[in-house]
Amino acid sequence: MADAYLWIKAAHLIAVIFWMAGLLYLPRLFVYHSVAKPGGELEAKMEEAEVKLLRTIMNPAMIVAFLLGLVLLGYNMPPPLWLLIKVALAFTLIGYHGFLAKTRKQFLQGGRPRSEKFFRRINEIPAFFTIAIVLLAIVKPGF
Repeated sequence: MADAYLWIKAAHLIAVIFWMAGLLYLPRLFVYHSVAKPGGELEAKMEEAEVKLLRTIMNPAMIVAFLLGLVLLGYNMPPPLWLLIKVALAFTLIGYHGFLAKTRKQFLQGGRPRSEKFFRRINEIPAFFTIAIVLLAIVKPGF
């Protein structure tokens, strides 16, 4: 039983790493996309990269991380407060993921939903959440 828990935890962490890589990279693609000439070659390349990143890396990694997270949560019943906070932060990142997916669709429709400056600023959001989540998971504060 303990061995299964560790394997599930390892797979969860691997999925989270892939998902975080995408959450950090996609806004960077949006920076370049927002300044690309509409209908130009750079825009086409950004659209292709964004779609591939979401479909082949981010969406599957998020789903796997979420499902394995639910399994791990089952091992920790009732969940301590630090874990509930961690789960709330993870759900916020799922919402952020949804925002990025919606933004990609707006780009695909030929729009420029936000400025280059906006995408540069939000690019750091997942990093702060990751720091908080890792600290909660490792330190397990007993508040």
